[in-house]
Amino acid sequence: MKDLENIIKGCARGDQKAQEDMYNMFSPKMFGVCLRYSADKTEAEDNLHEGFVKVFTNIKKFRGEGSFEGWMRRIMVNVSLEKYRKQRMVYPVEDMGAYDSEVYDMDESAVKIPEKDLLALIQQLPPRYRMVFNMYVIEGYNHKEISEQMDISVGTSKSNLARARNILQNKVVELCSELKTTRNYSA
Repeated sequence: MKDLENIIKGCARGDQKAQEDMYNMFSPKMFGVCLRYSADKTEAEDNLHEGFVKVFTNIKKFRGEGSFEGWMRRIMVNVSLEKYRKQRMVYPVEDMGAYDSEVYDMDESAVKIPEKDLLALIQQLPPRYRMVFNMYVIEGYNHKEISEQMDISVGTSKSNLARARNILQNKVVELCSELKTTRNYSA
């Protein structure tokens, strides 16, 4: 990707046209990342803009190891987490035992859920659960990394993930039954 390399070099020099090109190239995808960690679109937009400021400020630190998009994504997640930590308290959960033996049994052939509906369900999770769910399931962080990033214990990270999954499972079951009912009536 010669174009991306030139844009990165231009941004490192402070070239505003290169910064504009980079923003136009990556903002839709990075907005999606920010939205997953934000309470609403306005907060996601704020995180996106703050993230791009950090990208442009720190672009000289990008060493070309790994993908540039991955590097940028990490900045967007970190900006969103910083804002989250400042705005909200994370509630520790003391008993993980209640979630150790949960089994999720879904009839996969029953209904296909559109991605946008699934993302909307994730967005409805309480903020602390949404953060842990996104970091673990979507971003691939482990519980130790999540605990360090969010300043919570590993056990709290695990319990928040279990609760998020439980809430999502209930919401998916509810949505599936709505979709089945709609299909039966429209068939």
